[in-house]
Amino acid sequence: MKPAHALRPTTAGTILVVDDEAALVEAVRARLISEGYDVRVAADGPSALARVEAERPDLVVLDLMLPGMDGLEVCREIQKRDWVPVLMLTARTEESDKIAGFAVGADDYLTKPFSLRELAARVRAILRRMERAEARAAGNGAESLRRFDLLIDASRRRVFRDGVEVSLTPLEFEILLALAQAPGVVFAREQLMERVWGYRDHAGGRVVDSHVARIRRKLGDEAAEPRYIRTVHWVGYAFCEAPGEPA
Repeated sequence: MKPAHALRPTTAGTILVVDDEAALVEAVRARLISEGYDVRVAADGPSALARVEAERPDLVVLDLMLPGMDGLEVCREIQKRDWVPVLMLTARTEESDKIAGFAVGADDYLTKPFSLRELAARVRAILRRMERAEARAAGNGAESLRRFDLLIDASRRRVFRDGVEVSLTPLEFEILLALAQAPGVVFAREQLMERVWGYRDHAGGRVVDSHVARIRRKLGDEAAEPRYIRTVHWVGYAFCEAPGEPA
């Protein structure tokens, strides 16, 4: 997993806004500038990728529907090159679209129309999460956890199973780390959202479920016979205190 890069010291961070709706871009740009961010813009997928490559922003605010290349493909390409957090915007309301965005590496999701205040809050939450990761990488509270045959390296944000690295997205890593730091403790889905995303969303349970399912798949964990993460029905999830705990 690629480490987060340090925020620019001269501003609250550099943000690339990618959308082909000029009025929306200008409104978002003005609000983020008022929050202290250095804001760049792009109107299509190819130019967005070029700006990410050249400027390495701290965060990308990315529309799903773009000319030339849709936002899912842009997000996928960004994560292939060098991890940059992505806040995805879309006019689509289906939950499957949100899950698809997270599957390609998006860090958060806002459905249009949205308030600029909510957008700014989501941006702050993502950048705070980056800062926590950077603090761990610098050795401030860094730790390596061993859980059965898993090694979870919090400072380098890497996970190994039997010595073989398991590739997790930043959100997947944060969820696994939160659970593994407190074996046996049951986390409600809303608690995981608050701890990992930085806010509670009572409609976000399905998104948490989707992330946990991908973590299990990558770890070779079976929901029916869990080795690492067990489901607590009607509540949430807990890291197993012993391998093979009943689901």
